[in-house]
Amino acid sequence: MNSSHTRSHGLPHLRGHSAPLPIAIPHHLITPRRTTTSSSSLPPPFHFPALHPESPPFLHFIWTLKTAGSSSCCCLEEDEQRQRAMALSAFSAPRGFLGVPPQDPHFTPAVELHVHKQLQARPLKPKRRRSSSCVSASLSEREREAEYYSQRPPTPLLDTINYPVHMKNLSAKELRQLADELRSDVIFHVSKTGGHLGSSLGVVELTVALHYVFNAPQDRILWDVGHQTYPHKILTGRRDKMPTMRQTNGLAGFTKRAESEYDCFGTGHSSTTISAALGMAVGRDLKGGKNNVVAVIGDGAMTAGQAYEAMNNAGYLDSDMIVILNDNKQVSLPTATLDGPAPPVGALSGALSKLQSSRPLRELREVAKGVTKQIGGSVHELASKVDEYARGMISGRGSTLFEELGLYYIGPVDGHNIEDLIAILNDVKSTNTTGPVLIHVITEKGRGYPYAERAADKYHGVAKFDPATGKQFKTPAKTQSYTNYFAEALIAEAEQDSKIVAIHAAMGGGTGLNYFHRRFPSRCFDVGIAEQHAVTFAAGLACEGLKPFCAIYSSFLQRGYDQVAHDVDLQKLPVRFAMDRAGLVGADGPTHCGAFDVTYMACLPNMVVMAPSDEAELCHMVATAAAIDDRPSCFRYPRGNGIGVPLPPNYKGVPLEVGKGRILMEGDRVALLGYGSAVQNCLAAASLVEQHGLKVTVADARFCKPLDHALIRSLTRSHEVLITVEEGSIGGFGSHVAQFMALDGLLDGKLKAQIPPISIARLRYAYIDHGSPADQLAMAGLTPSHIAATVFNILGQNREALAIMAPPSA
Repeated sequence: MNSSHTRSHGLPHLRGHSAPLPIAIPHHLITPRRTTTSSSSLPPPFHFPALHPESPPFLHFIWTLKTAGSSSCCCLEEDEQRQRAMALSAFSAPRGFLGVPPQDPHFTPAVELHVHKQLQARPLKPKRRRSSSCVSASLSEREREAEYYSQRPPTPLLDTINYPVHMKNLSAKELRQLADELRSDVIFHVSKTGGHLGSSLGVVELTVALHYVFNAPQDRILWDVGHQTYPHKILTGRRDKMPTMRQTNGLAGFTKRAESEYDCFGTGHSSTTISAALGMAVGRDLKGGKNNVVAVIGDGAMTAGQAYEAMNNAGYLDSDMIVILNDNKQVSLPTATLDGPAPPVGALSGALSKLQSSRPLRELREVAKGVTKQIGGSVHELASKVDEYARGMISGRGSTLFEELGLYYIGPVDGHNIEDLIAILNDVKSTNTTGPVLIHVITEKGRGYPYAERAADKYHGVAKFDPATGKQFKTPAKTQSYTNYFAEALIAEAEQDSKIVAIHAAMGGGTGLNYFHRRFPSRCFDVGIAEQHAVTFAAGLACEGLKPFCAIYSSFLQRGYDQVAHDVDLQKLPVRFAMDRAGLVGADGPTHCGAFDVTYMACLPNMVVMAPSDEAELCHMVATAAAIDDRPSCFRYPRGNGIGVPLPPNYKGVPLEVGKGRILMEGDRVALLGYGSAVQNCLAAASLVEQHGLKVTVADARFCKPLDHALIRSLTRSHEVLITVEEGSIGGFGSHVAQFMALDGLLDGKLKAQIPPISIARLRYAYIDHGSPADQLAMAGLTPSHIAATVFNILGQNREALAIMAPPSA
């Protein structure tokens, strides 16, 4: 597989900290052909990478630049340098230059070489450090950082690696050391922030090998789903940002194009990377490029149809690309795992894999193919059969499927043997043959951390934890999660109705159906990461008189929407959709935000669409869905815990009257009509409004389709304005209410009134980035304060609106 030529610069291995380490200023931070330099025009600061573990947490550095016979100095705090650390993309060293960053059209090589030779950074002497008058971070910031890093394990080699280019000259021994330190760093950071631990630990060696062999970002490396990308982020200039992982304005938990040029494709959902990689490979070929394209995809993601659609097309188009199948024997997340670690890969298998990937064998095989095709007839057929049987014997079960799809199969390969990985990747990269290649890599989820190895289900996604004991610091809650309440309510229904069955798409733990499975193992179906199949499978069950509940995250159900419309709603089949993670989801961000389900479900002619305002209502809606047996239905519920309302006995709900809402609080002038979890914010907003002398009405719609027409008429006629509130997108609940009011004549004569008759509070017309739930609600303008301020703003009482939104006084 062709690749762009890469120079070898013979850089000595980076060890220790005794000698000053020259720093290469990134070319995109240099003004071309600058001839004079002053302290005010110094390049942005850089985070010195080789910090000794015992060094003070905040080292001062002196920067000396000599150009055109002049010199200038400037002292900078390390924490200031950290702000620009991600901009650095190359080091220089005494005996060579270690690679170059991505090319910039404004880059002037002469200037870069000149600055590389002249700029050095060295630690200040203690006396100079004490007397330095540089601007420093506040004490609180220092204390917070010191506390964060107080238990950080020593990583002397990783401290010298800011970007993949810095690891190109490491020896095999040093690469193994780097992998060990990288694994320790992942454990440390995730223990402080929480996140996806097990999958990241499982691909440490693979990540090191990929960035050692390939030249990202010119070479494209795509990571399916993105759970496993923490090592990738650390090696691509984002190590200093790891404390912000999944936090507001911090690093995303998945790959994100806007975050780094090394993230060539954004992920979050499963099974997309082969398709995207194929598109990139074809685009490269059309432009005459020579870069490599690599897609890393897990065995779980391989259960989705899109992966096979992409491989089928890749085999047909025959473009150069590499698919790495990361096989950790876990096709369901985060609970349905095989017991124990993955079986070891034998030496014979590894040797055969190397043989199959070697250039001479592959080129000989291609020549043989060409000869037999020219001869044709029975000889060609015989040769093809011999090759097929040989591949089946050499590479084991499973390779024939990939070969039939047109991918050259290599494997299985030990995914924790860096030397083997590098040898195979180098061979595949350098082979002058065309076509897609699949490398089957065996890894162990949670590798290197005993607690994660023993319980991959519990350490897939974790809260903050103690690295020494593995104990997670989960805040005790007085209530269960909405997910658990759904599971308990469904079990209660299934206890009395043997026709109830449950389906999930590789998310038994995430949807709570693992509890259902324990009680009714023969009535619970895990179909793998295959939402399209899950929906039509449920439709088939409904055809046989069963009562299927299909539990899928709101954002994941988007993939099965055609099946929802065509296979379920069109035929009025009574499939029940339990849409978990509806609305804002916090740290998982826009890829998992359930913003669109009301819009795409409520437009279907036969679908009943409802949303509970609390956990008791959720129990009742499970019972309601079970009772609806003449058409499909769905209900959405949020991530997080219930609010603590009284629950029905044994979680057994009472079916609600379809299409009927309820009034929770009586008031005048303004009515707040909430849908789903937004009802609680309406109640809190009403309390804020009442503190300023106004009492409003609060109603719980319960149903978006069918709407409670009588309730809407009553609220509209007895109040000056109706405000709908929802955690959903445009075209959702508020849009349906406004359309009904227009068609029913409730807006006649009011459109030109000083006070508008209806206002819709919903998620803004944008994707909301990851962050805490409180921050996300604030960004969306859906906090109780925002709703209360909206009430007064509509009434023209701006003073009260500003008072509510004013920050609390110290």
